[in-house]
Amino acid sequence: MASLARIRPTIQRTLPFVRSIQIAADSSQLQEGASHSEPFKVNLHEDSFRGYNTEPPSLDVEVTKDQLLTMYRQMTTMRRMEMAADALYKQKLIRGFCHLAIGQEAVSVGMEHGTTHDDRIISSYRTHPFAVLRGGTIKSLLGELLGRQCGMSHGKGGSMHVFTPAFQGGHGIVGAQVPLGAGLAFAAKYDEKKIATYAMYGDGASNQGQVFESFNMAKLWNLPCVFVCENNKYGMGTSAERSSMNTEYYTRGDKIPGIQANGMDILAVLKAVQHTKDWVTSGNGPILLEFVTYRYGGHSMSDPGTTYRTREEVQRMRSTQDPIRGLQRYIEEWGLASEQDLKAVDKEAKAEVDKAVEEAKESPEPLEKDLWSDIYAKGTEPPFMRGREREEIHYF
Repeated sequence: MASLARIRPTIQRTLPFVRSIQIAADSSQLQEGASHSEPFKVNLHEDSFRGYNTEPPSLDVEVTKDQLLTMYRQMTTMRRMEMAADALYKQKLIRGFCHLAIGQEAVSVGMEHGTTHDDRIISSYRTHPFAVLRGGTIKSLLGELLGRQCGMSHGKGGSMHVFTPAFQGGHGIVGAQVPLGAGLAFAAKYDEKKIATYAMYGDGASNQGQVFESFNMAKLWNLPCVFVCENNKYGMGTSAERSSMNTEYYTRGDKIPGIQANGMDILAVLKAVQHTKDWVTSGNGPILLEFVTYRYGGHSMSDPGTTYRTREEVQRMRSTQDPIRGLQRYIEEWGLASEQDLKAVDKEAKAEVDKAVEEAKESPEPLEKDLWSDIYAKGTEPPFMRGREREEIHYF
């Protein structure tokens, strides 16, 4: 034992130094001046990305004033929407499961700006912003949470089952959407469509067997699929370090290359999405993309989020690495808008969400007959359906 004690310090000193990913929300710098009418380039922080079996994305990203202001408006509106859902849940107007993405807005909005609505995005249940950004409305999202007819799934799906033609869900079974995403990518390749599929999952789902099965098939068939791990550091009450032997999720694809990206800086998210989309649509096969981000609230509304981490940690992230405040600093320091201009955007976002809340609350609940609809695609229903009991039969 004494000899081992003498050896151990030597081993530690010879370990290679590995730089960690940068997760500051405001570490990018202008290359030159910011234009009000033309695209301009920004340099990302040198530690914005890490690569596994591939070169990381370049550190320059091209943006416009209008794009940055749109990003800010969307991020602010999505946070207001999630805060409204939080309040409605606490008023007991929303029941059941409800998972909020407050703190992770850079991921959803950044992905929206790096893709088109021809691309496919499928995810788990922390997906309210995706559903709205990709074709839904705030009213239809909140209506679904409230169980009203105006909801995206007509009030019958709830928080975990929201869909649009450009967003493939919204799935409640942990990790089960990943093989579905591989299937969407298979369909795109089969139909010879030059689009990317983003199959998203969280760090808590990363150890599911079906995730690794999907990796295998995607690489075997060279599918145009980006497997996105939204790593917000904590699963359902458990830190990533307590549940995963390897917390560098972008390295878990075996033969599949991977990228780790700063998920708190929306410009780094945008660049990572552009890079991975180009990768898969160029015929290079699948790639892993890990966004290192952070959720401010608990795993769900039933989780206070402070039993497995300190309040000080959450407050530190809110005050120093908030993605909306990071983008705000870019806009103001680069002279694209004033503080008063952005406050007006915040005010408009609040008014928009408040209006949607009231309209959703006024929508009626589903009718009893609606229990028999939307089970099958229209035109494919069987002659009849059995209900809860043998005598309960509905004829279409």
